[in-house]
This record gives sequence, structure tokens and C-alpha cells, in this order.
Amino acid sequence: MALKASVHIETARQDERTVLKKTFSSPPFKIADVTEERQSRELHLMLMSSSPGVLDGDHYEVDIHLGEGSKLWLHTQSYQRLFQMKFGAKQSTEVRMAEGSSLVYLPHPVVPHKDAIFKSKNKISLANDCTLIWGEVVSCGRKMNDEVFLFQSYHSTTEIFKCGRLVVKENLLLQPAGINLFALGQLEGYTHQATLIFINQFAAVEPLISQLVEQASVEEGLSFGVTALPVNGLMVRLLGYKAEQLFALLQKLSALIHSRCPFIQINRCL
Repeated sequence: MALKASVHIETARQDERTVLKKTFSSPPFKIADVTEERQSRELHLMLMSSSPGVLDGDHYEVDIHLGEGSKLWLHTQSYQRLFQMKFGAKQSTEVRMAEGSSLVYLPHPVVPHKDAIFKSKNKISLANDCTLIWGEVVSCGRKMNDEVFLFQSYHSTTEIFKCGRLVVKENLLLQPAGINLFALGQLEGYTHQATLIFINQFAAVEPLISQLVEQASVEEGLSFGVTALPVNGLMVRLLGYKAEQLFALLQKLSALIHSRCPFIQINRCL
């Protein structure tokens, strides 16, 4: 049975800490507070699901509102599996970030099964002095089941607005039946890809790009690029053969960014 489910998360700053002001989730979703240090300034939440994956006709809506000065790390529980479909499923995520707020969201990889059809739309609105780390990992499908690029369509768009103006748009469309994904100018033999977006108006972007390149260069079996954004920030694109490797590398790159730009404590970068 198809599901229409929604998630609402609203944070606020209370003294120096970030607290969960309001939350709502409908089945199969559940929100868990996984913050280890209760005196920590940041809030760690995990988006959990009792469903084994996304089914045909499912429609998910996620709404996140970060209050002024609040700091949120949003985690996921496991890989997102997209099951066999006839009509398709979709997910829409809207993030609103008030002044001085920070968000880190690096979800587990997406695994589209044979004949999966999925459309994801992300809209992120930043006020002044916000920090964003946003990631995505997409696999070719279930390799061990000989389902390499046997899904029908995967379409993910991410629009980032700064003070109401569109500053970044990421448009990822994979349609294996109509596009040879192994061709020149496509994935060129790679089977997995990942994206990392970082925005902070105080970041020293050029030195940070060099450090990220150095970190990614030690990995084997990857191709990657790091580029500056039209606003003060950067984007990392990764191609590889293993979802676990790309997901782990996104975590490492995020940790490196945080070490050079400790936005959880302050938004002004080193």
C-alpha cells in the first residue's frame, strides 16, 4: 500500500544550546534525539523509518525549520532502498534556515532497485550568516543481484536560496534506458556518485578546496572534483564503485570542513 507521510522538525536556540521546539512525524517515520552530550550546543536528530524502503506511489514530505542561531545535525538510520515500481514515488524536502543557523545533513546512500522510479526535490532557504553542509550518494542499484542501472529513472533537484535569491541549483537525472551512463561525459565506467555542498559566508574557500583535494586524493578507485560556488562555498563531486566508500568519504570531508570552520561553536571560520 502506498504511503503519504510527512515529517516536521523545528529547532530553537535556548541560551547556548539548540533544542527541539516542535516535531511531528507520521508513519513510517520517527524522529529520535541522539545527542550524546546534553550540554552540547548542537542538536543531533535521527530520521528513522519502519519501512524497508520506498514503495510504488509513496509520497514523502519533509519540512525543517531552523530557528535563529540553532545548530542541527540530521542523521539517517540506514540506506534508502527504492523498490520496483510502475508509477513512481516522490519526496519533497523544504528547509528554512533563520539567521545564524547551521545544518549538517549527509544521508545514507540511495539504492534504486530494478524498475524503480523516483523523484526528489529539495528546496533550502538560507538567511544571513547560515552554514550548510548537504550531501547525497546515489548507487547503481543492487550490484550483487546483477541490477546495475536497471532502474527506470532517478531525478533529484536541489535548489538553494540565499536571502530569497537562487544561488545554487543541482539537477541530477539518471535514466539508464535512454542514456548510456557509461559513455564519455557521463559516469564513464563508474557506478556510484556523490555530491557535497558547503556554504558559509566567512569560509576561506580556496585553502579549504586545497585541503579537501588532498584528503580525497588518498582514496583509491575514485574520480573527483572540487569547485567554488557563486556564493561563498564549494561543491565536491565524487565518482566511485562503492557506496560505503563514498559515504565514509563525505563524513571525512565534512569533519575536515568542521575542523577548519567550527560553525557549531561559532559561524566565523578560521
